[in-house]
Amino acid sequence: MNTVFAAPVFDTSVIFEGKELFKGKSAAENWAKKLGAELDCVTTVEKIGTGWAICGNVDGEDCVWAILGQRLKKISRD
Repeated sequence: MNTVFAAPVFDTSVIFEGKELFKGKSAAENWAKKLGAELDCVTTVEKIGTGWAICGNVDGEDCVWAILGQRLKKISRD
């Protein structure tokens, strides 16, 4: 089974406050579309410090995703 969470994220990233974020808005938007389609939810991108993260609501829970080890990973806003 193919999942967006197993796909490697080779887009350029930046580290901000210990979180690996997308460097470019368009790269984050492309991954947000894939993630939204897989999770069947609306996703957006948000600037966090010097990078971009993916935001969405899954099963009533607000979630934020960034990059960890070239994979998408849910992170906390803190």
